Amino acid sequence: MKNLALIGTGNLGTAIIEGILKDKSLNPSNIYATRNHIEKIGHLAEKGVNTLNNNVLAAKKSDVILLCVKPYKVREVLTELKPVLTPEKLVISVATGISIADMEAVTGKEQVLFRAMPNTAASVEEAITCICGNSENEDNKREVSQIFDHIGKTVFISEELMDAATVIGACGIAYVLRFIRAMIQGGIEIGFDAQTAATLVSQTVKGAAQLLIENGLHPEQEIDKVTTPKGCTIAGLNEMEHQGFSSSLIKGIKASYEKIGK
Repeated sequence: MKNLALIGTGNLGTAIIEGILKDKSLNPSNIYATRNHIEKIGHLAEKGVNTLNNNVLAAKKSDVILLCVKPYKVREVLTELKPVLTPEKLVISVATGISIADMEAVTGKEQVLFRAMPNTAASVEEAITCICGNSENEDNKREVSQIFDHIGKTVFISEELMDAATVIGACGIAYVLRFIRAMIQGGIEIGFDAQTAATLVSQTVKGAAQLLIENGLHPEQEIDKVTTPKGCTIAGLNEMEHQGFSSSLIKGIKASYEKIGK
């Protein structure tokens, strides 16, 4: 593993590091994690990670630099790091709305730059991370994907789809959780206590997702397996559709996407 610097090690940066450290073949001493309040990442230091509050030093010692700062800080941090950047270093940003061109305006076009959009399921190693960059070099792409493979699955997309990826992958967590909450409320209304309803719903949702992942079928094909003629499943589904279930979800996705563009 090459040396990796995480600049701004908050919740996401910590999740990435902890995912990497579960691979016992990797050495924590290859990781440099920065944070203004360094005491907040003391638990990483205890695991052998180099923790410091000097972004430039971390970047200087590393081959791959992961920017986990807020979008409004990206240009400032890149300007700070520019004196120690070289074309051989990979720079990855997870900031929403900051384009490759925005970063190139600071670093120059010779710098290898990538954008990555994971979601909060990184903390349980089930994230989906969408990646794009200004390099088509397969070694570079492999290095970037390997970082995020530690916290889930990765997919390369064109940069023009990164806003859409934010909506489906990142905002989508909230959509699914709201759906789960509604199912739990419905379960309580038909007789379950809250804890039992939550257990039933959470496992049902997990199972439904796993069916699609493992079987590779369209959702409707799995739905057909549980909708018998005149049955209770189709009655419930039709009532949901009469109330605008699918339509409201699609409209919500479009509203989130339009908000990003403003």
